[in-house]
Amino acid sequence: MEGLSIAWHVITTTPAVFAAAFGVAWGIVGGALPGISPSISMALILPFTYGMNPVVAIILLAAVYVGAEYGGSIPAILISTPGTNAATVTVIDGYEMHRQGRGGEALGISLVTGWVGGMVGIVILIFLSGWLADVALLFSPAAYFGIGVLGLSVIASLSESSLVKGFIPGILGMMVATMGADPMSGVNRFTFDRPELITGISPIVVMVGLFAVSEMLKQCGLPPWPKGEANVKIKLPSLKMLFGRLGIPQLIGIIVGTVEGIVPGAGGTVASFISYNEARRWSRYKEEFGKGSPEGVAAPECANNVVTATTLIPVLAFGIPGSNSAAILLGGLLLHGLTPGPQLFQRNPEVVYGLFGGLVMANMFMLVIGYFTIRQCVWLVNRPKPYVLAVIYALILSGTYTLNHSLFDPMLLLIFGVIGYYMRYLGFSMLAMVLGVVLGFMVETSFRRALVMSGGDYSTFWTDPIGAVLIGFSALFVLSSLGGTLYKQLKKEKIA
Repeated sequence: MEGLSIAWHVITTTPAVFAAAFGVAWGIVGGALPGISPSISMALILPFTYGMNPVVAIILLAAVYVGAEYGGSIPAILISTPGTNAATVTVIDGYEMHRQGRGGEALGISLVTGWVGGMVGIVILIFLSGWLADVALLFSPAAYFGIGVLGLSVIASLSESSLVKGFIPGILGMMVATMGADPMSGVNRFTFDRPELITGISPIVVMVGLFAVSEMLKQCGLPPWPKGEANVKIKLPSLKMLFGRLGIPQLIGIIVGTVEGIVPGAGGTVASFISYNEARRWSRYKEEFGKGSPEGVAAPECANNVVTATTLIPVLAFGIPGSNSAAILLGGLLLHGLTPGPQLFQRNPEVVYGLFGGLVMANMFMLVIGYFTIRQCVWLVNRPKPYVLAVIYALILSGTYTLNHSLFDPMLLLIFGVIGYYMRYLGFSMLAMVLGVVLGFMVETSFRRALVMSGGDYSTFWTDPIGAVLIGFSALFVLSSLGGTLYKQLKKEKIA
């Protein structure tokens, strides 16, 4: 009840309602533009949260995430071009329904099942994050070092190409995190006699550069976006359809979205694919999948909206983001001086419970705004790509400049944008580099504090039970990834 009263106080005494509404609207627009993923939509708005009330800023970022996941389904259904990675599966049956003159029905199913998934995900977030934060109270510096290493190793081992391409950017990110004044001795490190680097490089600059600027550079070399039909009306599913034929697909989406949201490195894309396959497996109308099945839209859309809430569980409880979007939200917390973990629940309960209330509002706004803005989104997608990219570039540069009112930050932004572009081209994991930047401070300070407390005895890392288990899991992830890579290589040589 105390948490409920705190959430109500935040909602009624701050501009949280307006932040949630604007965030959802911005997210839907960003999601509807092909290539502008939820993480990029959040990265674009992140610099503008500087100076805001921390609670309002976090609610704004979370609302953008919620809106973008639905927005991605709009171009997926109407022009067969997913606006987000998670909406890739929605193309299969959603666009087929549109070709059959049922595009409004597909959009309605996407909107309502996404809302159901989002609300259920919030309930799961509320129950699990607080419990995990209580567990985190038992953590020592050695254990925090172990959880930082675990986060980096999981993301690196889940890299799509190879373990090396996951670890290299992670190490580079940690190198960036060491720039500036030493957190324990105050000695300047790797500042190259630039006073702007004494305070280090802001994770926001790294995130916006790697995700947003690199995507803009990539879009410059791609053909124009396809044009969609302007006269489209959403048709909401009936209650009989929602709880009848679409009931099992939504249940599958909720289960898969919960698991995949909590596991670092999975996220909405993986959840969508798995949910689609399982919905087809359990459906009585298997023959309709791929030919315009409502279930083929409901399952993935419900799953990726569950993930918008459940992916915040490891962020709030341990400070470890499991996806690009969660990393941006973590950057927002750090920007406002908020430390994720049990301390956040104890020292800043208004942020945690305000976020829960803000997510509920964001999902309610998603229903209303998503219903009435479909034509505006289609109109925006039909604008010439150079005009849209020019506006986004202006937002990126002006937003980054407002951080410190220095031209040095936009310069760094462009540098990291070029780095991100080539990382995309070469197949390196950008999330691993962002995690290295974000977790670098925690890993370094926890490592050194553990040694100070143990008098320089390195055995503290395996005598501490929680730290030893976490480091053991890190090694297990790395070895399993190496084993999988070697198996694939041997299999290729055998075939050859």
